[in-house]
Amino acid sequence: MTRRLISSGSELETRYGYSRAVVEGDWVFVAGTTGFDYAAGTISGDVAEQTRQTFRNIEGALTEAGASLSDVVRARYIVTRAQDWEMVGAVIGEHFADTRPAATAIIAALIDPRMKVEIEVTAKKRHRDNRGDEQED
Repeated sequence: MTRRLISSGSELETRYGYSRAVVEGDWVFVAGTTGFDYAAGTISGDVAEQTRQTFRNIEGALTEAGASLSDVVRARYIVTRAQDWEMVGAVIGEHFADTRPAATAIIAALIDPRMKVEIEVTAKKRHRDNRGDEQED
């Protein structure tokens, strides 16, 4: 098995020694991801939009790894304010209503005060045929 590192292109990954995601066999480990739009270098002040952008960032890493949100088996949500949980949870529900990964929610401060939510996921790639249909192992 070979280990493959996936980068978002952020200089912070090199500086602080982490990867946006690591692929190890069928497993994809996506680091804590926030709502920064990496291409634009911006972050919305709206917690729901930050959560949507966080999912776009996670989806990008999963796609590069050959996986998708439907492959997520574990998630960890960090929210900076308990009163924001309902809005964050609603966006999470939009993305994981069918997948329903094992999950933990934590209220904690994040490194940058503009960040209101951070999400970390673990996915197990399913074997698919050439049409994208899931195959039995």
